[in-house]
Amino acid sequence: MQTTSVKLYSLEYSEAKTYLAAALFLAGNIVLPQLFHTIRLGGPTWLPIYFFTLVGAYKYGWRAGLLTALASPVANALLFGMPAAAALPAIVLKSVLLAGAAGYAAARFRRALLALLAAVVLFYQAAGTLGEWALAGSFHAAVQDFRIGLPGMLLQIFGGWAFINFIIRK
Repeated sequence: MQTTSVKLYSLEYSEAKTYLAAALFLAGNIVLPQLFHTIRLGGPTWLPIYFFTLVGAYKYGWRAGLLTALASPVANALLFGMPAAAALPAIVLKSVLLAGAAGYAAARFRRALLALLAAVVLFYQAAGTLGEWALAGSFHAAVQDFRIGLPGMLLQIFGGWAFINFIIRK
């Protein structure tokens, strides 16, 4: 039996591939939220703006993930008015935490396992919730992702794992 592994990269800012990957994942982070926003509470429930940040940072490194994390919420806000300007700081914070955690986990463990993706999602959500609480001053608002965003977290873990391991395997 032959075993194959997923190739994970750590692209540098000096490489054109970094910007190409970030642009592709940015496009995904624009299209996916628009699809989910057609469903009532689709954004807060499914947390689609984080999906391709997770995939991009895990597969291509924290630099591609950071570019995606910073550009995605801003582009969506400018193009579609969502997320609202008031929500941008918390979403950017969580996106940056996600890019850093995913890039670190991929570089440290060199494999894409469900447990690792679950740890990445739990880390960025927990740390991001504390940051959002500090920014918003409302614990109730800060824990929204944990109250109604569990389907989105599961989508990130299982969908991200499938996307990394099967769709963009090489």
